[in-house]
Amino acid sequence: MAGTYTNLLYHLVFSTKGRYPLITKELQSNLHAYLGGIIRGEGGVLLEIGGMPDHVHLLAKFKPTVSISDMLRCIKANSSGWVNEERKGSRKFGWQDGYAAFTVSESQVAVVRQYIQQQETHHRGLSYQDEFRALLERHGIEFDERYIWD
Repeated sequence: MAGTYTNLLYHLVFSTKGRYPLITKELQSNLHAYLGGIIRGEGGVLLEIGGMPDHVHLLAKFKPTVSISDMLRCIKANSSGWVNEERKGSRKFGWQDGYAAFTVSESQVAVVRQYIQQQETHHRGLSYQDEFRALLERHGIEFDERYIWD
């Protein structure tokens, strides 16, 4: 085969450092746009974004030449720097050290989009920690509770 053809779709989840509710309504839309710009700048496509004051969910498509860890490092470093420039004098903004990344098949894109779009409703009865644990369990990822929170 002469060409390379991929459809690498990921559901990414990460929180603010310490899960502090730093993503205010005023910040949220600009932050989401900025995150999309970072992804586009790296040759990716942001398909959906949502979250709560303490975390974000992204549904994104990445090039096969970029590793997930490199992409997340770029996204988190650049966006936290931007937020801190925008909000001078406010509490220092940062993302948690880790993240969760799940592959998504094309047949499940609509389901994941809807899940991300309904974060506010979803979190009326569920904390970020409970959601994160449930996602890890649903995807068969083993974890030690002592090491998943920073």
